[in-house]
Amino acid sequence: MSNFYDKLSLRQLRKDDLDAIVEIDTKVLGETRRDYWVTKIIKQAETRPPDASLASEIDGKVVGFILGEVSGWEFKVPNNIGWIDTIGIDPDYQNRGIAKVLANAVITNLKRYGVDTIYTLVNWNDWDLLQFFHAMGFSRGDMINLVLKV
Repeated sequence: MSNFYDKLSLRQLRKDDLDAIVEIDTKVLGETRRDYWVTKIIKQAETRPPDASLASEIDGKVVGFILGEVSGWEFKVPNNIGWIDTIGIDPDYQNRGIAKVLANAVITNLKRYGVDTIYTLVNWNDWDLLQFFHAMGFSRGDMINLVLKV
């Protein structure tokens, strides 16, 4: 029997991954946000390095994805700040280390652009995600998220 990780492959996210990403997001959230993902995947693709966003596949099926970016990339002047925007794993494949593999790969790729600091935003009540990023080596930063509801 082959190892699970032998079947797992990573590649750059493509615009034609849109349907698979919408499907994963719908499974996770219970609602479809196709317009949101059209903006995130297709319209914002030009503003991030191509290898900052990855898809994971098993037997040709997209089972996870990660969106990262480099601050300033859209101006062709990358600086030292990177972001992990979104990680999505098909619920049927969660808790198998796929998110960690994706995050490590994006971190490696972002370093190639001179990134030495990576930020992400996590809901304070999302304990699983907080634990995941803590296990990846992330710690609480100096910035505070401020919100104005109007």
